[in-house]
Amino acid sequence: MENFKELGVSKNFLKGLSDMNIVKPTEIQSRVIPILLGGDTDLVGQAQTGTGKTAAFGLPMLHRINTHHKVVQGLILCPTRELGQQIAKQLFKFTKFSEKIFTEAVYGGAPIDKQIAALRRPTHIVVATPGRLVDLVKRKAIDLSHVSTVVLDEADEMLSMGFKKELDQILSFTSMAQNKWLFSATMPQGIKQIVNKHLKSNAHRVEVSGRNVVNKNIEHKFLICDEKEKLNILLQFLSSQSDNRGLIFCKTKVAAQTLAKQLIARNIPADGLHGDLLQKERDKVMRAFKNGSLRMIVATDIAARGIDVEGLSYVVHYQLPDKEEYYTHRSGRTARAGKDGLSLSLVTSKELKSIRYFQKALNISFKQIRQTK
Repeated sequence: MENFKELGVSKNFLKGLSDMNIVKPTEIQSRVIPILLGGDTDLVGQAQTGTGKTAAFGLPMLHRINTHHKVVQGLILCPTRELGQQIAKQLFKFTKFSEKIFTEAVYGGAPIDKQIAALRRPTHIVVATPGRLVDLVKRKAIDLSHVSTVVLDEADEMLSMGFKKELDQILSFTSMAQNKWLFSATMPQGIKQIVNKHLKSNAHRVEVSGRNVVNKNIEHKFLICDEKEKLNILLQFLSSQSDNRGLIFCKTKVAAQTLAKQLIARNIPADGLHGDLLQKERDKVMRAFKNGSLRMIVATDIAARGIDVEGLSYVVHYQLPDKEEYYTHRSGRTARAGKDGLSLSLVTSKELKSIRYFQKALNISFKQIRQTK
């Protein structure tokens, strides 16, 4: 399929997509949208972050909303506040030229009273983190009895964050929903249990191969150096980037904290994003990054979930990830909306085998760059 019209997307949403410069469907969109527009169904989609899942499930959900019916009809569950806000923002943009469809994002770490007040307004779709949604249901602040479509986005991430009990509860609350769509990068045993317990046995299954998920507009480079040389090489790279913005990834909280402090000490407009931050501290970092007062964020893989900032020029792997899906998640933060991007890995000679592994597993080519003395 070459365009969204051929996939069956209505003309009002086509205008919204065109306005966002989204013209050619990704593989997950091409394969999933016709199934979900074809009638009530359950679906399991296996795809990494950055493959276009929000449009893959968001557009079919929007088609199902009856705008004259002022009740919650669609529910999207996701692991983090940032991802929830990002999904809600995307749905808003898709509906720019359609009848008004109201979406509300609710999540932990924010005053629940304000969210309860917001839900008193007409709301068609709720995007929620699992813990906060269970709290709202217990307080009778949200009515899920009219929900016809439930989406679990990044289901494996919700599981790894300890939300298995809440997911089972929510899917029990919405057991009458005609459509249950689950998306996950990996399929651990806990996800299989959720699928077997809550989705129909004839649910459609769509898997986007890991070999096809890395954005073709990303240039992958690596530089070999000793561990003690990494900071100076990073500083050289950052000075070459002038006002460009990007993300720098570390594997651990301690490494991310240390590197952020080292950059700040050199008057570089950077900050850290890791699991030890309070929500208000995290929000402060993200606000500064989005308004341009920070040029870069040093992040761990989990802390970076849901970050969606336009115009990121590069991603630096200061420490290589252990898993290929993390390499995909990291790299996918750049080269959004048809733009080009750079994914640079700083590796020791011992880590070369990881570069060769990612190259083969993800079907991408790496270019080696040399140190400048």
